[in-house]
Amino acid sequence: MILEHALLPVSPGREEEFERAFAEARTLIAAMPGFRGLRLSRSIETPNEYLLLVEWTSVEAHDPGFRGSPEYLRWRELLHHFYEPFPVVEHFAQVCVVADPLPN
Repeated sequence: MILEHALLPVSPGREEEFERAFAEARTLIAAMPGFRGLRLSRSIETPNEYLLLVEWTSVEAHDPGFRGSPEYLRWRELLHHFYEPFPVVEHFAQVCVVADPLPN
């Protein structure tokens, strides 16, 4: 499993509009081969900054897979105009996982 990481700096004042657009965009990425799941979180300290984590089966499933698809063109149309500056995307391979312990 590969984890895609992107900090999304949304133009201040456009957070609600971004979240509505993301609700549509997430259906595009979720239908892609190799997609395993995603999490979008909003910063408490910097409310116009979001953390996007996407799980892929491989880097290639993301790029060129998703990024080379017609769905990505729509993703870009829905979301890219919100970012200032444009986010840096990186991929990570899992090293360690610690899960919540089961309740007693």
